[in-house]
Amino acid sequence: MTDNPSRGFPEREFAARTERAQERMASSGLDGLLLMTEAEVRYFSGFHTLFWQSPTRPWFVFVPLTGKPIAIIPEIGAELMRRTWLDDIRTWSAPCPADDGLSLLTDLLKPLAKASKTIGVMKGHETSLRMPLGDYERLIECLPGLSIADATGLVRGLRMIKSELEIEKIAHICAIGSRTFSRVPDLVFEGQPLEDVFRAFRREGLAQGADDVPYLVGGADLGGYHDVISPPSRRPLATGDILMLDSGAVWDGYYCDFDRNYAIGAADDASRRAYDVLWRATEAGLAAARVGTTCRELFQVMQSVIEELDNQGGDVGRLGHGLGMQLTEWPSHAAFDHTVIEENMVLTLEPSLSYGNGRIMVHEENIVVRQGGAELLSERTSRDLPVI
Repeated sequence: MTDNPSRGFPEREFAARTERAQERMASSGLDGLLLMTEAEVRYFSGFHTLFWQSPTRPWFVFVPLTGKPIAIIPEIGAELMRRTWLDDIRTWSAPCPADDGLSLLTDLLKPLAKASKTIGVMKGHETSLRMPLGDYERLIECLPGLSIADATGLVRGLRMIKSELEIEKIAHICAIGSRTFSRVPDLVFEGQPLEDVFRAFRREGLAQGADDVPYLVGGADLGGYHDVISPPSRRPLATGDILMLDSGAVWDGYYCDFDRNYAIGAADDASRRAYDVLWRATEAGLAAARVGTTCRELFQVMQSVIEELDNQGGDVGRLGHGLGMQLTEWPSHAAFDHTVIEENMVLTLEPSLSYGNGRIMVHEENIVVRQGGAELLSERTSRDLPVI
């Protein structure tokens, strides 16, 4: 892997993704894929913009059974889309609530409807319909004869396996995240408001080379934190606090996602023990994350260590997940997920537990699964709970 990967991808990357999708479409009886969400549109086109944060306009990419994908997008995105590998870009002046791309979509899909063909739309878990439901219903009403199948499994299967170029980008942002965490002892001090800790960490992440640090959560409290998703408060750090920071920094559209725990001034025995259990649970996960293992089995391996202290595993439902263009992707390391781990899956290992009087602790590392086993992308945390 290179220390400085190039931004973007060569055209062959998108061509290969499209060809794999079309092979699966043919074997599944699908004559096209209609994609509407940011990660999927970007996966097949390379269209990368923060403009998705505005809910005003819908965006569509259609992957036909043969040939390049077709973009149907608001005119404001035309110039950027023309820089991608796509040739067929159809636009409208948006927003236009009366017809936000529906006429263009209808014209595109009408021949398939007349031939009683089937297209795929993502309907499953962790998906969403990024267009007004009313517009979707109107579109389907205008296309009698067109069948709509669930393409979640097809797209999920493609995106879970990362190319070497994708892995390079994730490794790069993980290295940036690791360098940022290594600076925490120099950034954090007793008496510092947690809100300021978050600001200092974000600044350091940018200084280390991240494009952004859009996700940063955590907690701090005496003897252990109780919550890891609330916004930071102005409460100052105090001796005996356990501080956790969980960072999702991004570079060229790819995320890292891991956390670190620290004691402020001194660590109590209960927190040291919780940290030890989680460190060993992660070690067990690293050993078990191999080609052919199921996510359920990986969950069970980590959970068996966690049960030394907590038989509920923190009750968060899963102990890790996929990682890539999104902070969390498929699969889930959970009892319900029988996904078989394959080579070049990028995953998080995220064991958690409850201890003491309502305290929790979470630990997370990022890995890529190779033929020989798990390869760390994040720099492994210290064996013992660090004290600042």
